[in-house]
Amino acid sequence: MADEKKVTLLGLLDMSAAFDIVDFQILLHRLKVSYGLDGQVLQWFQSFLSDRTQIVSFAGCRSSPSKLDCKVPQG
Repeated sequence: MADEKKVTLLGLLDMSAAFDIVDFQILLHRLKVSYGLDGQVLQWFQSFLSDRTQIVSFAGCRSSPSKLDCKVPQG
């Protein structure tokens, strides 16, 4: 692509421990207002963060699924 004089852009966002306890709606609002993300990009983040659940497993026992309203997925 560089030979064709076209621009290539790579955007990286580190969603590590700094976002452990952030309300999803606040994070999405901040991405839109502070960073200008909108449209399909913002929809991708919303899809990534919505309808998430967690289950705790210990000694062969599992909890019921619990809906997550904060804590950005890691790994």
